[in-house]
Amino acid sequence: MTLKRYVIALLVLLVASATGASPTIEHVGFVAPDIIELVVRAGRVNVGAQVPYAEENGDVVKGSGHRTYLWRHGRKIGVIVGNAPRMLRPFDTFEADPLDAGRLAQPATYRIGSPDDERYQRPEHPGSVFRKSRPIGIARVDDWRFQAPVEHHFFLRVPHALRADARYTISLAGAPIPDRTFSYQPVNVRSEAVHVSHLGFHPDDPAKVAFLSCWMGDGGGLDYSDGLRFHIVVAGSGAVVHSGTVRLTKPATAKDEDAYERNFNLTNVYEMDFSALKKPGTYRVVVDGVGCSYPFRIDNGLWSEAFVTAARGSFHQRSGVALGPPHTCFRRPRSFHPDDGVKVYASTTRLMDTRNGLSRSDPDNFRNLVAGKTDQLVADAWGGYMDAGDWDRRIQHLIASVYLLDLAERFGGFFRTLSLNIPESGNDLPDVVDEALFNLDCYRRMQTPEGGIRGGIESAEHPNLGETSWQESLTVMAYAPGSWSSFTYAAVAAKAACTLKSLGADELADVYARSAVRAMNWAESDYAQRDRRGRSYQAGGVEIERMDHDHRVNDARNHAAAELFRLTGEDRWHRVFVETTKLNQPGVQLYVWRSHEQREAAWAYLNTPHTGADQRLRQYCRQATLREADDRLRTQSRTAFRWSKNDWAPPTATLSVSDVVSVVRAHLLTGQQKYLEAVVLACQMGLGANPLNLCYTTGLGHRWPGNPLHLDSRHTGQQPPEGLTVFGPVDPTGNDAFIKTVIRPFCFPSPEQWPIVEAYWDVFWYPMMCEFTIHHPMSYNAYTWGYLAAVADR
Repeated sequence: MTLKRYVIALLVLLVASATGASPTIEHVGFVAPDIIELVVRAGRVNVGAQVPYAEENGDVVKGSGHRTYLWRHGRKIGVIVGNAPRMLRPFDTFEADPLDAGRLAQPATYRIGSPDDERYQRPEHPGSVFRKSRPIGIARVDDWRFQAPVEHHFFLRVPHALRADARYTISLAGAPIPDRTFSYQPVNVRSEAVHVSHLGFHPDDPAKVAFLSCWMGDGGGLDYSDGLRFHIVVAGSGAVVHSGTVRLTKPATAKDEDAYERNFNLTNVYEMDFSALKKPGTYRVVVDGVGCSYPFRIDNGLWSEAFVTAARGSFHQRSGVALGPPHTCFRRPRSFHPDDGVKVYASTTRLMDTRNGLSRSDPDNFRNLVAGKTDQLVADAWGGYMDAGDWDRRIQHLIASVYLLDLAERFGGFFRTLSLNIPESGNDLPDVVDEALFNLDCYRRMQTPEGGIRGGIESAEHPNLGETSWQESLTVMAYAPGSWSSFTYAAVAAKAACTLKSLGADELADVYARSAVRAMNWAESDYAQRDRRGRSYQAGGVEIERMDHDHRVNDARNHAAAELFRLTGEDRWHRVFVETTKLNQPGVQLYVWRSHEQREAAWAYLNTPHTGADQRLRQYCRQATLREADDRLRTQSRTAFRWSKNDWAPPTATLSVSDVVSVVRAHLLTGQQKYLEAVVLACQMGLGANPLNLCYTTGLGHRWPGNPLHLDSRHTGQQPPEGLTVFGPVDPTGNDAFIKTVIRPFCFPSPEQWPIVEAYWDVFWYPMMCEFTIHHPMSYNAYTWGYLAAVADR
């Protein structure tokens, strides 16, 4: 999305969020000829953005844990953050006029009349009314107390099917909502039951689909008749360019969408295929008697637009630099830079020995790290990408660099000309390489003289309530060097060197090559000593379990060896790869739970140019890659909305973006159309072809999350920047504190009764849904959309 289009879209969101506290009818549409959907929104959040603290007589400032509250006139009104200047982050406030949602769920509340339809000249009550209600935004009005605006969806089953082009008026008796007049025009009126990618398709995409489904809350799923017709029409003129018949792809009774025998939809889902349509333009999907979709485009530059947005999501999470015009309309001061007085202390605890790394014995995310804190400062500890609700930069984030480098190496010509509008734009490197190196350089700067790589930079706790990244008041530490982090870094630095060589940047390639070899040599030495160490060590009086024997250390070593062999051709690295690979016989999978995960290593070995590679092992790597891709295709064939994931993976962060990395690579290896088709289909749900008609990446489409867990924007009253892909829907049967406190009071039916595909509530303070991380899901979107953009350009 261009900056101009993004600003316009933000203004639309701002207008939508600025509606008054009085209940309003946001949408009148249809989900069937005899069912009207009425969307009513009630309540308004006033986000308590930071303001300079102006002390008043009687103010009391009290500290409690990592919160410093301000009491004024005997009432707790917010938290004090920062030092110079001190800032007040007030609690949010909430406004809402009374609305009896139960009353609006009664047929007697409604009267439907029409001057054009003789059957309604005497106003009629609906025969039945069904309801689903969800929080849409959240106000934190005290430390752990919430109020929420609620979006109510009422489904009115009327006694007679509505007549095309006739005018109708809905009156609500006893409700503070004015009458609403509308026309029944399915060709022009959007239906929440019709789902299509907000982005659209490239003309040559082998799959172009839309979906039809409706879950009516306490009314259950809605069945549509066999043979129902749909049409693709030109947006604006309504000219029909394609017609077809909807096809049932997943009945509500089927329980096979993943290995846990679940149905994610709780209603029948129908597919509409219009893959034959290739003419560029802007269109809508129209379903007879139901309504139309949001507009979508068929456009040559469409996947490039998606990729740029995804890549700029990482740019917006850069640490150690200021953000603002001309590169972004989101403004943020420089954060976590040593020139601003930020001190990063060395910890004797390795990332791999904490819950943020490989350990599960660490009782929380921070205890082991803090126990190992020393007074030694780590020089040049800045940069990298931050996650959403924290400011951490961890070695796991380097997968984002792996994917960007992979794209640049394979499609150098395409990405050399693609601008991401970042500060480095216009230098001698493609912007995707600059972005990848910015991430990688955080760890290279902290490399020890001996070659070891620290696992990243972490604060002592989750952020203090109300603080932004540039106001961090907690102790900041760097993890100790460890074999896992050093192997991980060595792999990516070696890959960077290969990519830079392919682009003709030999001098810079040598910088990363030398750093990679130093890291690998240090890690090999450290790894060789592990059997002479005890099973634990002491740090600050805390006994910490060593994770040297975890299979993920071996996997990182395997990947590093593969990349270093690809870079240097040296036999010593080939021997390490052969020693550590699990793909040494036919039929072994890339990933086996608690055994190994060697997808990146297999891909690196497959693509080595050196004649010393073992052709038998290369064949096993190829077979394993294709096998994982085929597994993803089998899962996709059973899902209603064509998403895909590891069959046994939980749904968290798998529905907003599908894991089809191996499918991309299978297409690269074979050129088979089925893989490219699967990649395109897997993108649909995350881009808006879902029951919420929501694109899960900010800045894309007609509707995206307004409340991702992005603290810097929330606390400063800004809209979140573009390119952030949230975790998305979760399994709502969990009964954690967030479900109990943040969701359940504002949700109907109760959360556990909702279908998983609709179990996303845009509420900010629910990390499992609204948070995002660099390594997943954001890097997956960048890789997948970047690949589709490059393929479309060929």
